[in-house]
Amino acid sequence: MKKNKFKQLNEKEILAYISKHQLDAQKTESGLHYVIVSKGEGKSPTPENNVSIAYIGYLTNGNIFDKSENLEINLSVVIEGWKEGLSYFKEGGEGILIIPSHLAYGNTDYGAIPGGSVLIFDIILSKVF
Repeated sequence: MKKNKFKQLNEKEILAYISKHQLDAQKTESGLHYVIVSKGEGKSPTPENNVSIAYIGYLTNGNIFDKSENLEINLSVVIEGWKEGLSYFKEGGEGILIIPSHLAYGNTDYGAIPGGSVLIFDIILSKVF
């Protein structure tokens, strides 16, 4: 399937998810959608920072594919949706990232994540290093 086709299908899936769950989501130019529950205070991460984050990652059908209560990672090695999405939060911030496949793993299967999947992350940005 062509990349643009995935973008269109992902966008429809994202909008349906936002509507079903009555989320107040913002959309960026890249196609990322995000919800700020609490912006937090302190530093916002850049794509080169190390962060400590708690998250649950799941698909739009609710299937959880990953979670961590305290992941410390450098943002240079994460998916594009995290690099961009986490920049909208400060330390202590909490929210939801709704990431289309072109900002995640594209049309490639990745573990329990089927290719072309929209990824959703409930996140708490604990610390920026």
